Amino acid sequence: MSIALGLVLTALDHTIVSASVNKIIDDIGGLDRVTWIYTTYALAGTSTMLIFGKLSDLFGRKTLYLVSIGIFLLGSALCGTAQTMEQLSIYRVIQGIGSGGIFPISFSLIYTLYTDPKESGKLSGIFGAVFGLSSIAGPQIGMWISETLSWRWCFYINLPIGILSFAALLLTLRESRAETKPKIDVLGAILIVIATVCSMIALELGGNNVSWTSWKIIALFGISVLAVISFFMVERRAMEPILPLKLFKNRMVTGTSIVVFCQGAMMFAAMTYLPLYTNYVLGESRLNLLLTPLMLSMIIGSVLMGLILTRFQIRTVMVVNMVVGIVVSSLFMSLSPAVPFWQFIGMVVLLGLGVLGPLNSLSQNAVAYSVEERFIGISSSLVGFCRSMGGVMGASIMAVIVNSQITASVETAITRFNLNSSSNPSYHPPDAETVLRYKDRFEPELVSYFTHAMDHAITQGFVLLLGFSVLGAIAALTVGSMKIKKRSEEASRAKTSSRLEI
Repeated sequence: MSIALGLVLTALDHTIVSASVNKIIDDIGGLDRVTWIYTTYALAGTSTMLIFGKLSDLFGRKTLYLVSIGIFLLGSALCGTAQTMEQLSIYRVIQGIGSGGIFPISFSLIYTLYTDPKESGKLSGIFGAVFGLSSIAGPQIGMWISETLSWRWCFYINLPIGILSFAALLLTLRESRAETKPKIDVLGAILIVIATVCSMIALELGGNNVSWTSWKIIALFGISVLAVISFFMVERRAMEPILPLKLFKNRMVTGTSIVVFCQGAMMFAAMTYLPLYTNYVLGESRLNLLLTPLMLSMIIGSVLMGLILTRFQIRTVMVVNMVVGIVVSSLFMSLSPAVPFWQFIGMVVLLGLGVLGPLNSLSQNAVAYSVEERFIGISSSLVGFCRSMGGVMGASIMAVIVNSQITASVETAITRFNLNSSSNPSYHPPDAETVLRYKDRFEPELVSYFTHAMDHAITQGFVLLLGFSVLGAIAALTVGSMKIKKRSEEASRAKTSSRLEI
């Protein structure tokens, strides 16, 4: 229960804040900086994920899980007191650091407590369902809280849930560790944070606020590359490296890391642009008709995979998942404004049920049961890290594809529809988003033109999903022929530095 409550914390926080953002702006202002309450949270969570995973292997998963919850609750309490958007963004960093430990350590706790993959598979599927249901309920809860109480309670609500999770874990779980004093790889931790933050900021800004050829973007990528090279050089010599490089000699770890990177790219790109397609091309503004089936199908896929994951070779299941991804991506590329909405939702459900949901459960189990118990924390964190980085890269690359297509269509429309004929020097021709958002204000021919332009741009962008599906399928072929099997209790005791008991 305590682990499930911890997952509820992070899942709710992702969606509740989005639902209350208008109230936040009305109260403390900062519309031009509102994206930073999301960006700072994501930067902090992703950049500290590997560090928390390694520290949990060294100092105990229970200890680091409690520390993560404590940091998250501190950040939540501070967010509720924020008086400016700058303060809120800083406090979201603290929250994000806490979330960087909660999610991966939650699953590593499961795999440490339950050596039988049938049991851990069921639990990981159920916990995935808890995470998904919390994500679905989050927007409704956020809107209700911000309307009836205050947006500040969207953060304060984390406190009772977090305290209950903290107390339950503290009282019900006993942990013993070997009498060793491990050395912390401080330099490696600093380098991985620098590399992650610089690359994520570059991907976030590039093509949006700043040109990809800007010296700022080039410098950020340059610093990131240097930090990555330095990180691997440091890890080769460190006594207790943040990311033990010998893990990559394990084909399951390496192959699964690539697969979840591709999954993350597909998931973030789809969840960013499917709502836009629904609204601007299909003309359906009720986005819950899209997001609810997607999330529910992911939940069902995760739970079903948790129930059957011990029956088949991991390679077989991963390849099937990615082949389904190839099929779905091809279907998305064939979309048109005339497609029936129910067919579109069927494609979305197939994506969640056949690709995104199953891989959430399978990837964590596959890696956890292919490494020694003393590496469960870092390997679970590696899966989450690769998924997050893939997501940022996937969304960024698709944005480049879609935006370039839209820009070209606007330039064509200016000439074709004589949109720049006004004598007013301050006049700016309408863009595609403006025309499709306020359709009744423009000529039907212009609306139809931009509808088909948006359709073409996004379906062209779905080529990215196809590419990552193919890459994921190739990576899945390399993971080996193993099935997930029960971890030997004797081997676990001999190899682990931390034991957990209920």
